[in-house]
Amino acid sequence: MLDTTALSRAQLRRKLRAQRRALSRQAQKQAALGLYKQLAQHPLFRRAQHIALYLPNDGEIDPRPLLRAAQQRGKATYLPVLSPWPRSKMVFQRIRAGEPLLKNRLGIYEPRRNCKTQRKVWTLDLMLLPLVGFDRHGARLGMGGGFYDRSLAYRSMRKNWHNPTLLGLAHECQQVDRLAMASWDVPLQATVTDKAWY
Repeated sequence: MLDTTALSRAQLRRKLRAQRRALSRQAQKQAALGLYKQLAQHPLFRRAQHIALYLPNDGEIDPRPLLRAAQQRGKATYLPVLSPWPRSKMVFQRIRAGEPLLKNRLGIYEPRRNCKTQRKVWTLDLMLLPLVGFDRHGARLGMGGGFYDRSLAYRSMRKNWHNPTLLGLAHECQQVDRLAMASWDVPLQATVTDKAWY
């Protein structure tokens, strides 16, 4: 586990991104399978009917086996889509098996924008979030763009809104001893790796 006391958030982000990118293709495949085993039969995943996921980028742990499993079970699945304006906004849009994807301005694949198939964040049951680093206390270090924090900002304004359940997905090497949380950071209910739940 990485000691964060001497590192700034930017330094920590660089170090953790390098660690996950250094994983071999075989290690990434094994991690995706391990993640699937951790989550696919869990009650949170089994009960959820509307699930937001992401497509892996920059060495992130791959949730595509979970995406396929959700679709095969008849669940509605959603991917993040960046807004053209404001450029800092992100929405969640339904994705169906075999639907074509396009690279967005950050080089990440997403569905072609379609307002009719987008869903409000608080109407989702489960959101599986990517992250750069995590600790055992629900803190998440993202890529630094703040897209997820802005999408979930309503949670801090309305304490009685609990949907969706927020689970971070990560490789074991992304765990750190402690992350300082900023006022705008939205805590996770748990982080799931290919080995364990935290």
